[in-house]
Amino acid sequence: MPAVLVAGGTGALGGAVVSALSRAGWTVTVVDRADALSPEGVHSVRADLLDTEAARAAVDGVRDLGAVVNLVGGFSMGGKVEGVELADFEAMLRLNLVPAFNLARAAMPRLAAGEGGAFVCVSARAAIEPFPGATGYITAKAGVLALVRALDAEYRDAGVRCNAVLPSVIDTPANRESMPDADRSKWVPSEQIARVIRFLCSEDSAPTSGAAVPVYGRA
Repeated sequence: MPAVLVAGGTGALGGAVVSALSRAGWTVTVVDRADALSPEGVHSVRADLLDTEAARAAVDGVRDLGAVVNLVGGFSMGGKVEGVELADFEAMLRLNLVPAFNLARAAMPRLAAGEGGAFVCVSARAAIEPFPGATGYITAKAGVLALVRALDAEYRDAGVRCNAVLPSVIDTPANRESMPDADRSKWVPSEQIARVIRFLCSEDSAPTSGAAVPVYGRA
C-alpha cells in the first residue's frame, strides 16, 4: 500500500481520517502546524503549509506517495460584505486556499510521475449553497473547489484523481461548544466523512475525478 499525506490531521476530522486510512492499510504521514501525539504507526511532521518551501519539504519527505488529503482550513463569520475588513477577507482566503495550492504545487508532479494517485480537499457545502454573513469563508471554500477542478483538468490524463468533499456542519466537540442549541441530529459525524475520503483515496474511486462530493448528513 502506498503512503498518504494528511494535512491538518490533528483535529477531530483529522483523527477520524487518519484512523480510517490506517485501518485500510495506508502508510500515513500527518502534517500540521502544531505538535501532536500520533497514533502508533503514524508519522508526524510539524510544518506551516502557508509556507511554500515547508509544504514542499513535507511532501518530499513522504516515500511512495500515493495520495494527499488536505484538511487545513478555518471558519469565521463577518457580517454583510460592507462590514468586512479586507484583512479579514484575505485571512480566510489565505488560511483555506493557500495550503491547498502549496500542497498541490509540490505533490501533483510526484503523483503524475508515478502510477497516478489521489488529491482530496475538504471544501464545504457553503461553497455551492452560500449563507449570509461569511463572505470570506464561502469565497475561500469555493476557491478550494475551483482549485480541485482546475487540477483535475490538468492531471486527469496522468491518472491523478482530484476531488473535493463538501460537508455540511461536522459533529465535532468544537462545533458542539460553539452551537449548543443546534439540532445535532442533522450534523454529519467525522467518521462518515472519513470513510468518504478513504474511498476517494482508494482505487475503487478510479472513475471519479473533478467531483464535488456532498456529505451533508441529514441537513
